Amino acid sequence: MGDHRGGTRLGLLAGLAAGCCVACGGADAGRGGGGSGGQGGEPAEVVVGGAGGAAGEGAAGGEGGAPAFDDGPLICDGPGALFATHVLAVDYGPGQDHGRDFMPDIALGAPLGGGCCQGSLDVVSLGNGGSIVLAFAGNGIADGPGVDFVVFENPFEVAGGAIYAELAEVAVSEDGETWHSFPCDATEPPWGACAGHHPVYLEGGEGPVDPEADGGDGYDLADLGLSQARYLRITDREDLTGDRGVFDLDAVGIVHPVCP
Repeated sequence: MGDHRGGTRLGLLAGLAAGCCVACGGADAGRGGGGSGGQGGEPAEVVVGGAGGAAGEGAAGGEGGAPAFDDGPLICDGPGALFATHVLAVDYGPGQDHGRDFMPDIALGAPLGGGCCQGSLDVVSLGNGGSIVLAFAGNGIADGPGVDFVVFENPFEVAGGAIYAELAEVAVSEDGETWHSFPCDATEPPWGACAGHHPVYLEGGEGPVDPEADGGDGYDLADLGLSQARYLRITDREDLTGDRGVFDLDAVGIVHPVCP
């Protein structure tokens, strides 16, 4: 989405947060605030670490004592995280750069949804064609009945009931090397398996995620013939520009965990 400097969607969201939508929740202060980060079109950046971390290299954790992600065999030792705890890699595309100064924290934990009609400003913009890889400390996604995990962006309903959507492809992996993608090639509503077209109602918390009540875009591993996944990758639709040109990530949550 474009920022308010470009007169596009962040400006519209800011206006809605000031009171344009009567039926929705209040404006959200955000995990990291609403400032914009690096300039659009900057080189790929690797961010490794959990909440409280900062940009890093290799397998080292971020600053602030955030541990590195343990990519060894997943052995359940009690309940694992239900929302993403680590940004393993991010490759920003050009265009909107909202939230990048607050990475990785702003992409982790529960969403801070704005409800039906205003969307959240607590997001990081991937940029056109940008991508991000996320993981969950001590946990993975298991295939269960129906939706197994949910991706939360910040779409919202506009006059006439249409959804102001921004789209991305979602892929999952068990080993971080072989990826399986949910198809995202729709060019008009209802947008198929693309992420970024269902408003978000969940505002914080620790889970579990309720795909019926919490909003967001739900995914079923059975659609890909998978029993579980450990890593999740979101890639902005490079072929879409303008209003749908940049995916803004709020959060990712597990419905059916490997380690409940």
